[in-house]
Amino acid sequence: MPLKTLLTLVATALVATCASADAPAHTDADGMPPTIAIIIDDMGHNLVEGTRLANLEQPVTLAFLPYRRHTVPLAKLAHQNHKEIMLHAPMANTRNFGLGPGGLTPDMGSQKLKTTLRRALQSIPHVQGVNNHMGSLLTQQLQAMDWVMSELDRYPVYFVDSRTIASTIAGQVADAYRIPNLTRDVFLDHEQTEEYVDRQFKLLIKRAKENGSAVGIGHPHKVTVDYLEKHLPMLDEEGIAVATVSGLWAMRNNNRPMFAEGEKQVIQPAYAKHR
Repeated sequence: MPLKTLLTLVATALVATCASADAPAHTDADGMPPTIAIIIDDMGHNLVEGTRLANLEQPVTLAFLPYRRHTVPLAKLAHQNHKEIMLHAPMANTRNFGLGPGGLTPDMGSQKLKTTLRRALQSIPHVQGVNNHMGSLLTQQLQAMDWVMSELDRYPVYFVDSRTIASTIAGQVADAYRIPNLTRDVFLDHEQTEEYVDRQFKLLIKRAKENGSAVGIGHPHKVTVDYLEKHLPMLDEEGIAVATVSGLWAMRNNNRPMFAEGEKQVIQPAYAKHR
């Protein structure tokens, strides 16, 4: 997409975002209950907590780092247990934290960035979406986000902006490419205490009640998994639904399909096929 055209589309999307900020609270005309989607980032490192998350009864969405030791077997287990799978794509941050394999950085040219992203997608079994791991630097850069979204536009995947910095433009560029996308509302576990997770979880539910739905992001910390195992089964009694990311997107978009059949190129798996 020409950069001038992209700039115009992003500017339009930013105006629309600002205009909607003062909109009244969402009321679901179809009577749908307030709904949350919970994404667990950084999957692939921790086998014990990753297995517990894959075995949860509720439809949490699991975002896997590429090429980590337990990514492939845990993603396969999660898929068997009807979980939705995402690529947690490492992106450059403002603090120069290391990204590990599969990282996307500003010094990459277009072809290298796209090839790195494509191979990372191919390394995740059953991948349906992408969100950014860190990315406080890269998600502010229009050219880099153009390259990211032009690659993602080839495949039947959605994008979630983890919103690791307020000035991110990732969601606006995804909109410009008409890639189905959502934005994170609440981080659950910046502090790894039960009190903090409880406060953030209640904030997530509050946002869902105010707006109809909300997206929370957590991590495979023991305190987080313990909390979710205990509290997710209680949500039915509170009248709160839990959905996958694609389910939440459909709810917000009149249940229309994300992609027409045959519209996108199938992702060719390129990972070790363990039995």
